[in-house]
Amino acid sequence: MGSHKAARRGRPVVLAAIGTALLAALLSIPSAGGAPRSDDACAATSGTSGTELPSGDCGPFWQVLAEDFNADRVPLGAFRDCDHHADTSAAYCGGLKGDYRDNWWAYPTGWRDTANDRGRDVVGVYHPEDTVSVGPAENGDGRMRIRMWRPADGGPVHAAAVVPRAVMQMKYGKYSARIKVTDPAPGYKSAWLHYGGGCEMDHPEGNWTGSLTAFHHPCGGGEQGSFRGADDWTEWHTVSTEWTPGHVRFFVDGRETGHDTRGVPDDPLSWVLQNESALEGPGAAPGSSAQLEITWVAAYAYGWK
Repeated sequence: MGSHKAARRGRPVVLAAIGTALLAALLSIPSAGGAPRSDDACAATSGTSGTELPSGDCGPFWQVLAEDFNADRVPLGAFRDCDHHADTSAAYCGGLKGDYRDNWWAYPTGWRDTANDRGRDVVGVYHPEDTVSVGPAENGDGRMRIRMWRPADGGPVHAAAVVPRAVMQMKYGKYSARIKVTDPAPGYKSAWLHYGGGCEMDHPEGNWTGSLTAFHHPCGGGEQGSFRGADDWTEWHTVSTEWTPGHVRFFVDGRETGHDTRGVPDDPLSWVLQNESALEGPGAAPGSSAQLEITWVAAYAYGWK
């Protein structure tokens, strides 16, 4: 459940599916337990069940983004000055250079996270300049790191929402990433999403000390679809959202965990990798921090060919 500036629960972007409508015809609110299982459409391109960066097109999906973070390092401080053409496909961060400036944007410093509108005792403010970096792990693998933290004086959580520019304001598609929380702490969460016009698709979402879940909020209202994905953020998981006309499907580690056909968006949206202060449970303690690592992201357009 995310938000932007001072919005409800969500934020922008893209992803897509393939599919059947049988379950939605039988259940008004699909559940993960009752959803039919199918393979992630692009898992085969990665050689295993999604552990390596997929390469190339697959099925109806045309790859437009493949990033393994193995090139240039991006130190803390580079994701600054991001309030240029905000929330549009022309958005950029003035502190970034080269490919990262071309390919990535982040919610600007000072935008408030969702908790500000939920009456939470602990809220967050976006600070990409001191939360987002890119560099190698000990084994040499390139990673994007999202390290959120709360000042020792008890101020707001420093949150981060990063946005791949290649798929901003794109209609339909597939969106995948391999992620792990390497340093958990209570009070921190993710809600990666596409939202706008009364529509919202969230995957993955959840407190970093809990489980991964996907949610679909149908356009025009109606009860949300909720789909349990995995038990633990502190294990590596490959997460995918597939968004096609009339269908949204969610996958974890190559396995379909949810499918909904009710009020699926049909307007362009952006994919927002949103990380923020928790909306449930204890708030982040003063002086605490938590870290999520992303080893690759891939995104695909739908039906462009």
